[in-house]
Amino acid sequence: MAKIRGQGTLYNVAGSSKVWCQFYADGRRFRESTGTDNSREANAYLRSKLAQAENGSLVLHTSRLTVASIVESKLASDVVNGSDSYDTVIGRYNLHLKPLLGHLKATHLTKDTLFKYAETRQSQGAANATINREIALLKTSYNIAEIPFPKFKMLREPPARQGFMKDGEYQILFSACLAEGTYLAAMFEIAQSFGWRKESIQTMRVRQADFSSEEIRLDDSKNGEPVVAPMTRKIRELLAVCAAGKSQDDFLFTYPDGTPVKDFRKPWCRATMAAGVPDLLFHDLCRTGMRNMRRLGIDTDVAMKLAGRKTDSIFRRYNIVDSRDTREAVTKMDDYRHSSAIDGEALTVEVEMVQ
Repeated sequence: MAKIRGQGTLYNVAGSSKVWCQFYADGRRFRESTGTDNSREANAYLRSKLAQAENGSLVLHTSRLTVASIVESKLASDVVNGSDSYDTVIGRYNLHLKPLLGHLKATHLTKDTLFKYAETRQSQGAANATINREIALLKTSYNIAEIPFPKFKMLREPPARQGFMKDGEYQILFSACLAEGTYLAAMFEIAQSFGWRKESIQTMRVRQADFSSEEIRLDDSKNGEPVVAPMTRKIRELLAVCAAGKSQDDFLFTYPDGTPVKDFRKPWCRATMAAGVPDLLFHDLCRTGMRNMRRLGIDTDVAMKLAGRKTDSIFRRYNIVDSRDTREAVTKMDDYRHSSAIDGEALTVEVEMVQ
């Protein structure tokens, strides 16, 4: 990446052989391909754009841009900004969006094209929620590039999943995770304790575990702010094993061969199968953690702070209540009514049977 100080930047985009440029004019940011892989020619292209911007003759050639170039520019920005969801997004793009839509001119993307894309993905077995996330990536990329995006109504999605880990499943599932590796047991313990998302957990570095203060930290949570949580005794023991022999900048969670844990679906699947809960998702631990904090009487504001949430929408969206909660509520009603007294006498209710 090269810079013309205070004016513009040259950079590379994943999947593209061409050099891209970024510059500002009249308070707006412009990004486009230079059309060449030669750094000297790219630098000359950028300087010509800066000159055009200065004399008021600048024209952004959006007609040359493809859908691929628009999205790849957005992904390049994600890398620079250290997005914790980059691996998921780049996979979504490379596997589906790029093969089906990447070749199109950016200005040729239409509502009908998006509908056909959705139909194709449905025929491939993709859920509506997944397709919506893919189209949302397109829309965000277009917005960043300041190119109009076709009006498209997102597909109807089923209600948010409301799965939980049941009370009796904790120990057997923890043991199954530990059998897969200390890394998975530690990730499991953090998720079900604090309601942290897997994307935030799996990208943690050793420096985020402070053993002197016995705290773990997320530098960038879902609410965009740092989150600090005291370690439980079990979390401290597990993380000490995970961090052993590593430097502060190393990934905290790694496989036995030392590679970072990026996709752990297979070991998680084996663990849930062994524990007899094959349908339990790792994300269900997030809901479980929030539910458990509520059960323990932890203040909602404190629970949200530990989980890295700004609002209590997670309680409303996921309906953090299960059958045990409702049974306990009814039991409390019965206990209250049977123990209540009126004028010192036990409350009785007579029910007459009407024949």
